[in-house]
Amino acid sequence: MTHIYLDFNASTPIAPEVGEAMEPLVKDYYGNPSAAHWAGSPVKDILQQARNQVAQLIGSSANEVIFTSGGSEANNLALKGYFFKHRHRGNHIISSTIEHPAIISPCRFLEKMGAEVTYIGVDEFGRVAPEDIEAAITDETILISLMHSNNEVGTLQPVKETGEIAAKHGIAFHTDASQSVGKVPVDVKESGVDMLTIAGHKLYAPKGIGALYIKSGIELEPLIHGAGHEFGLRAGTENTLLAAGLGKACETAEKILPDSRAKELTDYFWKELKGNFGEKVVLNGHPEERLPNTLNVNFINRTGQEVLDAMPEVAASTGSACHAGSVELSPVLKEMNVPEEVGMGAVRFSTGRTTTKEEIDMVVKKLKRML
Repeated sequence: MTHIYLDFNASTPIAPEVGEAMEPLVKDYYGNPSAAHWAGSPVKDILQQARNQVAQLIGSSANEVIFTSGGSEANNLALKGYFFKHRHRGNHIISSTIEHPAIISPCRFLEKMGAEVTYIGVDEFGRVAPEDIEAAITDETILISLMHSNNEVGTLQPVKETGEIAAKHGIAFHTDASQSVGKVPVDVKESGVDMLTIAGHKLYAPKGIGALYIKSGIELEPLIHGAGHEFGLRAGTENTLLAAGLGKACETAEKILPDSRAKELTDYFWKELKGNFGEKVVLNGHPEERLPNTLNVNFINRTGQEVLDAMPEVAASTGSACHAGSVELSPVLKEMNVPEEVGMGAVRFSTGRTTTKEEIDMVVKKLKRML
């Protein structure tokens, strides 16, 4: 059985050069980066290099990059940290209905703490309208959090326009760019964000490492209290091993972006699906404004799980769940008003650096045999 991996939005393999960058910290460098002696100094240098590499990719200063355990922690630090530090100014947060659970769940928690959260809906492509965000602003609004791109359908959100709105009203703006960083160019200054989330395992770094960009001057209440690590925002001895991996992954991504190959491969995949199945396959998400590697489609009169079960050697994700004979669409597809009889056949294919045209052809062949 030839395994074909088309679930790069869920997680990526560790790139070879990333593994090589981490190896010295496994074998030779074991000191605490906070220690001012021969064992700690080189580790501190490696940590700083990693911070520089992350900053270089997103166009920030190194002292604006905080290492975290991943995207979820970065999101929690941004939302909770900002709310707890600034709730004396207001208690209103604006987000969207299609955010990742790592945004929705902290928002729900903050509602228990006295926050008022407005969740903005999306159009049929899964895109938020900037004017809807501006219309939701009140005198109590202190924070807007809008994902950079949707993890299921890949739709890119109007981040730059939202940043302009936030700046005009003097409101802090956070974006969860976990799925975008490494796939499309992301520049914090150009997009006008005050905080931005990065997840390592989405861009060929290890799991368990991420980062939060925090614009200079933005103040947060730490989630983890202790010593003054990470500029006083995240106590605990830094995970230099994984930070080095994330830094190298960011350095590699900067060299290959923009990646035209990913879009060409995904466009080819969609063309093959439409050519073979016609009206029996429907695209989810924006036809143009979406991640170049993401293809979320509905197979009409099938369930997504049925399609994947027929191709056990193919790793991909479904946008619906079967429960006792009934099908439940993902919250994202529901918010896009995808009809249940259509969305039940949703499958997300996400390509990566190692995906080949031959693999795409094999998947199409398997689908033809099934459908």
